[in-house]
Amino acid sequence: MNLVWGRDVISLAPRRIGVEEVARRVALVGGFALLTALGAQVRIPLGFTPVPITMQTFFVLFGGLLLGANLGTTAQLLYLTLGALGAPFFAGGALGFASLLGPTGGYLVGFVASAWLVGQLARGVDPAGPRAGYQVLAVLAVGTVAIYVPGVFWLARVMGMGLWPALGAGVLPFLPGDALKAVLAAALWLRLARR
Repeated sequence: MNLVWGRDVISLAPRRIGVEEVARRVALVGGFALLTALGAQVRIPLGFTPVPITMQTFFVLFGGLLLGANLGTTAQLLYLTLGALGAPFFAGGALGFASLLGPTGGYLVGFVASAWLVGQLARGVDPAGPRAGYQVLAVLAVGTVAIYVPGVFWLARVMGMGLWPALGAGVLPFLPGDALKAVLAAALWLRLARR
């Protein structure tokens, strides 16, 4: 199988695929759903906001880069579905559909949009190009905004706060950490893609 880094790990062009290929796709999707769940358990509460620091966003962004839009999105949908059905996959081992309706529910939904956007935009990045690092970081910035936007609006609604306080509680404290996660995801993806 020919891997096309920067576009999709696996071509989704209409063609017959074998059992081995199906198994590979299932393993990738399931693996990134589980990695996102594990990232949720790395949880640092901040006290002044119901939104904790987690490693989830790293796996959402990296999954979008590595798997492409379709498989990356499917991995995040699987993550949300399993968590909503009762697997302790959300931050701090939270589970059930009620977690999607809580203060961090918008961020969880944003994971799906982020994985899709990152996968789509990364198709235009040539990992061997002279500006690949900047391009990937720009893609990941868009992916991060796709998490923040529904997260902040939902946080404001659930907590009954205005938009500016929601930005202060749901975005500003996370910018340095999310920037670091984006740099790590970009560096790892570029290293793999250039092999």
